[in-house]
Amino acid sequence: MLQRWNVYCDALVSLYRWTLDRPKLGSNAGALEPELFEIPKKMSNKAILCVDDELIILETLVEQLEKKLGSEYIYETAETGKEGLEVIEELVNDNVDILIIVSDWLMPGMKGDEFLIKVHQQFPEIVTVLLTGQANEESIIHAKRSANLHACLFKPWSEEELVRIIKTGLGKL
Repeated sequence: MLQRWNVYCDALVSLYRWTLDRPKLGSNAGALEPELFEIPKKMSNKAILCVDDELIILETLVEQLEKKLGSEYIYETAETGKEGLEVIEELVNDNVDILIIVSDWLMPGMKGDEFLIKVHQQFPEIVTVLLTGQANEESIIHAKRSANLHACLFKPWSEEELVRIIKTGLGKL
């Protein structure tokens, strides 16, 4: 939600600056001059959701994904599995397609594998990725079976590895 709000605010600031800085219209003041107007790009309706209880991890994931994938996607974040489910509900209500979820395994409340299983039960088309520095093999196998886990990304990860996993996940859609 925050990412979409930031895009909206940026658009408003740009429009405000344009109205202050625009050139004065000459004798043709009644006619619209198309080169003076910039039509805003349509906001994406495709999202990637990152869930982790550490804010620095969320910021890093979003920064790396935006750097490599650009503005083609909305990048949403949540700090718990419960908050992740709420974000999913908001996005679905806003007709945004959630393509991929990257979730930490060890979080307070609901562990990442449990969260991804709940998501998969409701939205089996969403590609799931488990992010972990501590998950045991049993949890990973359980997530592969029950949440159709696409990949497991181990902390610390490389930007190239993250992007490769996301792109192969997008290729499944």
